Amino acid sequence: MKRLKILHAIRQGQIGGGESHVLDLVEHLNPFMYESIVLSFTDGPMIKALNVMGIKSYVIYTEKAFSINVWNQVKEVIKREEIDIVHAHGTRALSNVFSSAKYLNIPLIYTVHGWSFHPDQSVIERNLKQRIEKFLTNKCDRVICVSKSNQSDGIERFDLSRSRVIYNAISATKYNYDLQHNNIRNELNIPEDIFLLGYIVRFTNQKDPFTLIHAFNKVVSKYDKVKLLMVGEGDLKIPSVELVKDLNLSDKVIFETFRTDVPAILKAIDVYCLPSLWEGFPIGILEAMAMKVPVVATPVDGNKELINNHITGELFPIKDPKALADIIISLIENPKKRELLSQNAQKYVLENFRVEDQVEKVGDVYQELIVKQSNNIKYASK
Repeated sequence: MKRLKILHAIRQGQIGGGESHVLDLVEHLNPFMYESIVLSFTDGPMIKALNVMGIKSYVIYTEKAFSINVWNQVKEVIKREEIDIVHAHGTRALSNVFSSAKYLNIPLIYTVHGWSFHPDQSVIERNLKQRIEKFLTNKCDRVICVSKSNQSDGIERFDLSRSRVIYNAISATKYNYDLQHNNIRNELNIPEDIFLLGYIVRFTNQKDPFTLIHAFNKVVSKYDKVKLLMVGEGDLKIPSVELVKDLNLSDKVIFETFRTDVPAILKAIDVYCLPSLWEGFPIGILEAMAMKVPVVATPVDGNKELINNHITGELFPIKDPKALADIIISLIENPKKRELLSQNAQKYVLENFRVEDQVEKVGDVYQELIVKQSNNIKYASK
């Protein structure tokens, strides 16, 4: 039986939630049934990771949505590789592959890793993004939402009758608390008696690093033996470094660039913080929970579907550094509470968000589309 060729299109080569999702998919899809090829619109660590995995990849550079000048190049990749299904991950990627897929009559899937419209936009910008999403989803044969919140938001605004929810998931093999990991505290000279907060995510407006830094400043005013480890890159990294300097926190905050040893970093920290303004279904929270790290996050979109407040994690209002600081202080003062949160969270994630189950559901979508296309061809030939 011929293997189906799947072209996974993603916006960038940096590794964030969507890129981690793609890496998990191509690693775990049945190699006897599927051949995965990845198309990224910028280079970066994800491409290097794919090379190590032996997965073919293409980089067609653009940082623009609806970048018409790359559409012919995308079309050539689809034709050259004899692609059976195009699977776009995220709005930007979809905007740059839908035309080629439709022109070549190739089934098109869109995984929504959070909509491009969100509350932190002007009314004009939000309405424009909603129109764009409506246009793009209408071009797709199937839409996969990574959270029920995302699906509900889409249904309210446009037709999503061809959609289903398939939650993000994690590899329990990789995010295994019981494995031996490099000692990050030794590497970064962080004593064991230091309470270590972790922020392991892109430095962007969506992820709101400023609220965490201001909250941490309030924590430091009460406790001396605390540090904040901030790992990642993004357009707000330099402003974050400047804010830390302005608040005289430079000896308390450690900045690290993008790293691939996330399980080791998670094992080193005491609390994982994600002060996002909006989300799809954050893989970072899943990873932290699997590694028995208490999570403090905002009650947005997929976060509130994943975190049962006070049971599998702690939720605080967006852009509220005092509320965040109060929760962190309570966790510093109550190690039994931290232990209970971490145990509940790990059990919940390992029982409900296995990457093998996620990949099987995505494979079901592929099979449905191929059967549908085959039936359409047979009908048309009569």
